[in-house]
Amino acid sequence: MLEDRPTVSSATDWPTAYPKGYAVVDVETTGLSRDDRIISAAVYRLDARGTVEDHWYTLVNPERDPGPVWIHGLTSDVLSGAPLFPEIAEEFAARLDGRVLVAHNAVFDWSMIAREYARAKRTAPVRQRLCTIALSKELGLPLPNHKLESLAAHFGVVQERAHHALDDARVLAEAFLPSLRAAAAGNVRLPLLECRPLTEWSEPAVPRQPSASYGSPYRGGGAGSWRPSRKRPACPHPNPGRYEPGKRLKQGMRVAFSGDTSVDRELLEDRAVEAGLHVATSLSRLTSLLVTNDPDSYTSKVVKAKQYGTPVMDEAAFGQLLRTVEPADATDG
Repeated sequence: MLEDRPTVSSATDWPTAYPKGYAVVDVETTGLSRDDRIISAAVYRLDARGTVEDHWYTLVNPERDPGPVWIHGLTSDVLSGAPLFPEIAEEFAARLDGRVLVAHNAVFDWSMIAREYARAKRTAPVRQRLCTIALSKELGLPLPNHKLESLAAHFGVVQERAHHALDDARVLAEAFLPSLRAAAAGNVRLPLLECRPLTEWSEPAVPRQPSASYGSPYRGGGAGSWRPSRKRPACPHPNPGRYEPGKRLKQGMRVAFSGDTSVDRELLEDRAVEAGLHVATSLSRLTSLLVTNDPDSYTSKVVKAKQYGTPVMDEAAFGQLLRTVEPADATDG
């Protein structure tokens, strides 16, 4: 029962460092690639303590095929009369302005929003985001997986129309309220991340490929490409060994990736390299960590990780750890 969960007794108990307002967002899209488009968007605005102030929903004409209709239910006929993104950009921005963007796997929603604003030659007024997957981990919630439906069930929130932006945003807003209050009661640090808007946009030169795994609970994609692939320089740090759960990553660790990711794969690998990690293209007994959003898949890397006992972590957790990578020992190298 929600009434049995931690509560904040008075105004003085609320952490002063917490944000002053939130925008709980959900977007439905034509797919998961760099060139996919938003077809509907919903925003629930919440005050500093997570109480709903208002909500907003719109369809968006993507000017192309709507993608997996069997998932989101939005056909070309339904979307043909909807406004284009530039026509709703100002209203959307007004509902995001000055607030922390909250979403379930927020990097995906933020990436799609940032790209749409870049196409429209505008900038979304978002400076920080909060992922409810990361927050549930900070709180140690006993969830069987990281699906939105599992988070909703944990807090007794009834989901009526999965993959409908307005209902998904409502569900998330209702689940975020007790999460935020529990965090405040325990003075838990909120897992806030910086949002860096795109300042320019160019359409990809390669034809769009269908996204086969749209139904993933992580909604992870990455079939698009941000830049031509290239060979990276060798990692300057020796491998310190395997990652130990609960500890920090350390420069020189060999990290492999498997399956779809919300952040474009090459961009995610760039961030790992910038942090001083070694990005491995294959998995061996020397691999420190495997990052995958689908640990139950049968890809060769996942299978080998199980055989070798290689630690496995999802993308959201990896993104959190990338912020505080431990430097290589002074004697290394």
